[in-house]
Amino acid sequence: MTTQEYKRRLTAILSADVEGYSRLMQEDEEATVRTITAYRTAMTHLIEQYRGRVVDSPGDNILAEFTSVVDAVNCAVEIQRELAERNAELPDNRKMKFRIGVNLGDVLEEGKRIYGDGVNIAARMEGLAEGGGISISGTVYDAIQNKIGLEYEYLGEHQVKNIDKPVRAYRVLSFPGAAAHRVVKAKRAAGRTWRNAMVGAALVVLAGAALALWQFYWRAPKIEPASKEKMAFPLPDKPSIAVLPFVNMSGDPGQEFLVDGITENIITALSGVSKLFVIARNSTFTYKGKPVKVQQVAEDLGVRYVLEGSITRSGDRIRVTAQLIDALKGHHLWAERYDREMKDIFGLQDDLAMRILRGVGLKIMSGEDAFVGGYPKSLDVFLKMLKAQEHLRVFNIDDNNRARIISEECMALEPDFWGSHALVGSVHTMDYFLGSTRDPVKSLLTAIQYLEKAVALSDRAKGRVYPTLGYLYSMKKDYDKAIELGEKAIALVPSGAEAHAWLAMSLNYAGRVQEAIPLFEKAIRLNPFPPSFYYMNLGNSYRLLGRFEEAVAMYKKTIALSPNNIIAYANLAGTCGLMGKEEEAKAAAAEILRLNPKWSIEYYAKTSLFKDKDRVIEGLRKAGLPEKPPLPLPDKPSIAVLPFTNMSDDKNQEYFSDGMTEDLITDLSKISGLFVIARNSTFVYKGKAVNVQQIGRELGVKYVLEGSVRRAGDQLRINAQLVDATTGQHLWAERYDGSMKDVFSLQDKINGKIVAALAVKLTADEKSLVYKKETTNLAAYEEFLKGREHYHKFTIEDLAKAMGCFKKAIELDPNYRRAKAMLALLYNSIASRGAGMCNALNLNYVEARLRARQYLINEMGEPTSITYLLSGHMNLTLRQWDEAISHYEKALALDPNDALIRFGMSWGLNMSGRPAEGMEQAKSGMRLDPLNPARYLAQIGIAHFCKGEWQSAVTASEQALKLNPEDGVWWVVVASAYGHLGRNEEAKAAYQAYREQQGGIHLWLYFWPFKDRQVEEAFVEGLMKAGWSGGGMASLHVSSQDQITGHDLKAFYYPSTLRGSVGGSDWSLEHAKDGTVTFRGAGLPEGADKGRSWLEGDKICTQFQKLNAGLPFFRTTFRNPRGTPQGNDEYLGFSDLYALAFSKVK
Repeated sequence: MTTQEYKRRLTAILSADVEGYSRLMQEDEEATVRTITAYRTAMTHLIEQYRGRVVDSPGDNILAEFTSVVDAVNCAVEIQRELAERNAELPDNRKMKFRIGVNLGDVLEEGKRIYGDGVNIAARMEGLAEGGGISISGTVYDAIQNKIGLEYEYLGEHQVKNIDKPVRAYRVLSFPGAAAHRVVKAKRAAGRTWRNAMVGAALVVLAGAALALWQFYWRAPKIEPASKEKMAFPLPDKPSIAVLPFVNMSGDPGQEFLVDGITENIITALSGVSKLFVIARNSTFTYKGKPVKVQQVAEDLGVRYVLEGSITRSGDRIRVTAQLIDALKGHHLWAERYDREMKDIFGLQDDLAMRILRGVGLKIMSGEDAFVGGYPKSLDVFLKMLKAQEHLRVFNIDDNNRARIISEECMALEPDFWGSHALVGSVHTMDYFLGSTRDPVKSLLTAIQYLEKAVALSDRAKGRVYPTLGYLYSMKKDYDKAIELGEKAIALVPSGAEAHAWLAMSLNYAGRVQEAIPLFEKAIRLNPFPPSFYYMNLGNSYRLLGRFEEAVAMYKKTIALSPNNIIAYANLAGTCGLMGKEEEAKAAAAEILRLNPKWSIEYYAKTSLFKDKDRVIEGLRKAGLPEKPPLPLPDKPSIAVLPFTNMSDDKNQEYFSDGMTEDLITDLSKISGLFVIARNSTFVYKGKAVNVQQIGRELGVKYVLEGSVRRAGDQLRINAQLVDATTGQHLWAERYDGSMKDVFSLQDKINGKIVAALAVKLTADEKSLVYKKETTNLAAYEEFLKGREHYHKFTIEDLAKAMGCFKKAIELDPNYRRAKAMLALLYNSIASRGAGMCNALNLNYVEARLRARQYLINEMGEPTSITYLLSGHMNLTLRQWDEAISHYEKALALDPNDALIRFGMSWGLNMSGRPAEGMEQAKSGMRLDPLNPARYLAQIGIAHFCKGEWQSAVTASEQALKLNPEDGVWWVVVASAYGHLGRNEEAKAAYQAYREQQGGIHLWLYFWPFKDRQVEEAFVEGLMKAGWSGGGMASLHVSSQDQITGHDLKAFYYPSTLRGSVGGSDWSLEHAKDGTVTFRGAGLPEGADKGRSWLEGDKICTQFQKLNAGLPFFRTTFRNPRGTPQGNDEYLGFSDLYALAFSKVK
């Protein structure tokens, strides 16, 4: 180390250690450690009080330095006095006596450490001192001999190691203490006469008076008067005071809560006096633990009077010392010491408050005694409440939960004490503000309930409770009540800074902004070092008035005080956005997302109480903040494949680039080790310039694949790149060139590259599925891509084109299973939309449904995921619930990332009486398809309905309808749920909306296959309340036990004659033993039609020559629990087309 790194200066050094420390440790190590910890804490407080600093404290040593040698010696005297009092309570063998040496000399400074001869001499002086005594060097003696009223004994010159000349040493002989007045006897020459003893006796008589004078004048460091000109604020026009945090002299850090609590209680009591101006706790506590001058406090806070003191607790005893100082004159008005038992602590606090008021020349006026008294009966409850308040001030969830436990203990001990209720209310208030509650509204109302109970129990609670209670009413948007309580709070607590601030905030929310600003200014005057929310809400006032520059200044001030205040950054971003300060707005937005990556404009819109929030949201959007919070990343590699850009000169090739994209999604979706976002959500970004990291946030994925396709004649170029969306880093980028005949191998290469990059292991079955191509016919593949492109647009014109493309693809390759599956899905989708769409496409409902069934009959031998999905749907209408769920599960096994299958599975589970599972499947589907949530919300609404949760059913279903108004079938759920809620007008309106969009309801009951009879009955009951007249088949409910199966089914049909009536026309159906069937009815041109039938499992399949376009259909058969009394309609048949009641001719 070079000499240039040292600083040399003159300072006063205090060195102290414990006499006989090794013996004490040997006899009782734990007790010694406790004692020295407590003593060292007390010594540190005193050193800081005398403007010194602790340099080091290894083992039993303490090294401190002072800028003033007078302060150093005064501090040494006070340390020995304090420790003597503490030792008086210990057995002789456990007394811990410190030896103290003081020197004034030159030191070398390195950082916060000091070295050199000055330190060595202080240590030598310490070695010359007795236990409990003080020795000083000659330089110290020369500096203080005429300045401090002490006596000294010259000890001669002493050699100090490494110092050439010997050093003079002196012992401090006598110094006054307090209650345990201590005299260190000098080693005088022998030969004192009896007169010395008499004089000593006389001195004892005067000791009390001398001690008081010494305490008041000699012990206290000199006070420099404060200057009005240097004050940060003008002095108020009434007496003003700052109560500094009392010093904990107990030596036990665990007593800080008691010391701080008493300080705060004194501030609270004084704040209720109208003729006194009292600085708030937040500001005075900024000086806690700091060696600060009274002059500085007065000038910083703009007050005339300063109260300071200390508290010592020992068992059931407490000592409070306090002194009131007139800072302008620089002298003490009074100094008091209170020695009481802990049980008298309530009266002690009141006595101290009254003593302060008398000291500044004030009296409590009528009605101003609300803060004096009002204590619990139990000291235990009082101490618990102080401890709880300490936890509440930390403002975090863990400490609030600790306060909750204490509040419950207080309530159990004193249920009739207003403070117990106020404490419980405070805990619930914190739950609300911390967002740690599942039901914020309930927490808010509970907090209000407890706080109002506190007020009802005692008028003394009003001044303490009204500020918070008023603000909570503003959270309820009951601004009149909030303002009324806020004004009462200020009348009761004229110096209550928070009462002013919270009333101002309520006025802001109510739109009375001009009235809020003076209150914020008064709050800041009462609390000159305020919490940051004062400035932030004053900024809100300025913003509401359009004073944007002043608003920005306040938000920046807030951030300077609270660098992680996300609300301040949001206000700053929104305001700067409105001002056109784009760079500042985006910088603030970046800080918001740094502090909370989940923050969103949606969250701001939900939580903001301001009337101008729409304007702020406009500014937030300009700042580039996201609309919605990011979705959580799945527990496996997750990817979104964005629509590949069509780079071809021919814009009609769009279908090809989109088809390539969708095929990649389809192939990757089959891999169970991947999480793949659905096509519907990724195609939202088609044609948009978006940030990959934004996409990752909105879709909740780690990886994004993007690319482009260029097709020129037979040549093909594909560019692809895989990006880590959390960092924006490219994992790889590749270009693939080839001809159209290579298109499938190029897709395989991209898939393989992705799988390798993400380190995903494929099972043997997955390899087969991913790399298996269902056609090698390029023309068929192109027709398929065109058809799928039209299908996704789902207009009448596009559906017609899609049908033609799929048929053409099958014609080109009769074994093209994907084309067949899409054609079947298309037919089923058309049929599910009703007669209107069927007619527009020159199809009838029957043909559309049975084309889908024909596909299933032909393809179930080698099914795809779409095959199983469609089979699940059709089995539900046949009331084959278990078989339907089994097929949905098989579809998911083949394609675990297909959101549409999750939707189907959710529907199947809801209809099968398993709504909790149905809800989870809907949520999984929505997670895979996050930007198209309508269909999944609809299933969540149905799940709530099945569980009897009517309001939740309405909420989810209306959200679905709002997002997708064209899918009006869900109005039927809204109508029925409103019926159960007794909201008849809304129920009728929803039913009318359903009828206008969907037509009749009879056919739809066929498509609502509730397995649970109670759910179906509730569905029908709610619809009737909404205005549905019911009709001939108001219920189609059957149970699995009602179904005719196996040998019974064969015996039932072969041979048999069935009869029934539809629309007033009778019909009959004959089954011969050989399976031939004859249908007779008035609607047939020739009066009858023949065909064949056969059994497949528990279903009968029938195919007529002409009827139903000659297409086969399945039917299940059930005994009808609601058959007519005349013995008609004993059976119900559920076919692929409809439900039919019939009888069997006996």
